[in-house]
Amino acid sequence: MAIPVVDPPRYAEQLDAKRDHVSRTFAPFCPPPLEVYASPPSHYRQRCEFRLWHEGDDLFYAMFEADPEAPDKKRVVRLDQYPVAGQRINELMPRLIEAIRDQPLLRHRLFQVEFLTTLDGEALVTLIYHRKLDEDWDEAARELESRLGIMLIGRARKQRRVLTRDHVWECLEVNGRNLHYQQVENSFTQPNAEICRTMLAWAQEVTAGSQERDLVELYCGNANFTVALAGNFRRVLATEISRTSVASARENLAANGIDNVTVGRMSAEEFAQALKGEKGGRRVESWALQEYDFSTVLVDPPRAGLDEQSCHQLSEYERIVYISCNPETLAQNLQILTRTHALTRLALFDQFPWTSHCECGVVLEQRLA
Repeated sequence: MAIPVVDPPRYAEQLDAKRDHVSRTFAPFCPPPLEVYASPPSHYRQRCEFRLWHEGDDLFYAMFEADPEAPDKKRVVRLDQYPVAGQRINELMPRLIEAIRDQPLLRHRLFQVEFLTTLDGEALVTLIYHRKLDEDWDEAARELESRLGIMLIGRARKQRRVLTRDHVWECLEVNGRNLHYQQVENSFTQPNAEICRTMLAWAQEVTAGSQERDLVELYCGNANFTVALAGNFRRVLATEISRTSVASARENLAANGIDNVTVGRMSAEEFAQALKGEKGGRRVESWALQEYDFSTVLVDPPRAGLDEQSCHQLSEYERIVYISCNPETLAQNLQILTRTHALTRLALFDQFPWTSHCECGVVLEQRLA
């Protein structure tokens, strides 16, 4: 995949190309007018990872792209700055290189650096090595933490040395309310914080007026949408398969003072079985599914989208809110979902400028019998 080329004066042009692509993709479903939400044209990613390239005494960040002269091979691209990344990452990139260049304890066999930052400048940096780390590394890394005003984690095979903590706290203002999110190193978080904030506001708008009914959320992750939407519903039941994400989701609900949400560690397929009474156990019994009155389902699946069985499961809800990072698999799923539901909202969120990727949101309302 090519490294994104950021050219802010051309941002409107690239966004128009995505608008056209999404419009064509969903035209067969007779959608409402497309809502388009622009990203900052540069410095929009709050997390990035780079290889560390060693050439003699020199040390620099690198990414790889196809070599035009040998398409089956990759060439190294040096990156001293990276306009895709947030301002805090760009500020730290040269300072980190300078700080470790002449420090053998920190530089030796270091091959990758990962940055995780927030809008207010909190930064967690992970250094990944091809060697075992010890207490001497800890001491040098603590000095580096203090010098750069960051938090550090060291990783090597079967090692993870956390010096301060393994997460940052992001604060997103959404419709006048500050939402707080624990974002854990090496786990999924929305990379474009400004677009994430826009998506949360949109999701609040399209689910307004549901206070007497309940929400079920599949693939809830770290409760990114759950935190924002809990106030729109009487109760929320959210499911997620990742143990790390479930733990983070519960932290985020507590941090925001939300007490009407239950988070269960379960796959979407298992949850469908539980709803049908085909899967039991103490965990399922503790949810008291019979007490819920679900009006809405929110789903934010992986790029592969949903399988046919999951689509049929969604069709049982009055309202479906589907967030997708792949318009093509969303369109495939809509071939099933629009048999029972009408497409009433369609949005394009430019989560990944200067790439071909599009993030979409749709709302589907159950057709009257």
